[in-house]
Amino acid sequence: MDIDYLMKRELLRRRYSTKTIQSYSKCLDKFFQYHKDKNPRKITKTDVKDFIDIKLVDKNRSGNTINLYFNAVKFFMENILNKRLFYNIKYSKVPRRLPIVLTKEEIKKLINIIENKKHKLIVKLMYSSGLRVSELVNLRVEDFQFDKNYGFVRNGKGGKDRLFIIAQSLKDELKKFIIENNLKEFIFKGNKNCNLSVRTVQEIIKRNTKRAKIDKKVHPHTLRHSFATHLIENGYDVTSVQSLLGHNSAETTMRYLHTASPKMINVKSPLDSL
Repeated sequence: MDIDYLMKRELLRRRYSTKTIQSYSKCLDKFFQYHKDKNPRKITKTDVKDFIDIKLVDKNRSGNTINLYFNAVKFFMENILNKRLFYNIKYSKVPRRLPIVLTKEEIKKLINIIENKKHKLIVKLMYSSGLRVSELVNLRVEDFQFDKNYGFVRNGKGGKDRLFIIAQSLKDELKKFIIENNLKEFIFKGNKNCNLSVRTVQEIIKRNTKRAKIDKKVHPHTLRHSFATHLIENGYDVTSVQSLLGHNSAETTMRYLHTASPKMINVKSPLDSL
């Protein structure tokens, strides 16, 4: 049985992202290396628990990692072998941590320190629209509707399309960038005329965060967190922000209420009303 081939074909058929396919494949490979002397069709719930306990729990791996392995093995067992083994396995709880958010002043410092016009535009677009880095690098010229002040994310997280807003102050800059670079396909091109890599965007933000002397661990998703938090501070409701972020659940969006400044969202202590 070619486990890797069967797994990848089924995940592709169900439109899972490339990143998820790679992660699941890696997890399954390690799982079956541990059980290399056992026929995959003979795997039991005990075998799965033993692997999780010995290779992950005992080594103090994170809840996210444990859940990733659970999901990968579960997908294989249920969708490739048609075996259900997971009725009573309790998933590891993932600690809820508030996201790192830049203040509006820090956003200005980051943007102003960037000298390269293309790099500056990348950061401004990510922050102003709340785009994920994977969504940004796949944007095409045809995805922008400048006359309507929005654009489209095609095949985003979960295979979904959604709208994103285009800042009024960025419209002319984006149009000029497209014309000057004679762009027909991807907005941000990398080497060999392909789209820019995620890694390149990560390095742009990391390098300029250091130059701006911002003492926070900043990555591309930090700009998305900051976008959502600043919208809440500006008075927009959770439902509106949820739609712009493409979240399935309002609960996911609610965490930005905790990162927003109480002063900015006009929240007063009950002590002040006594």
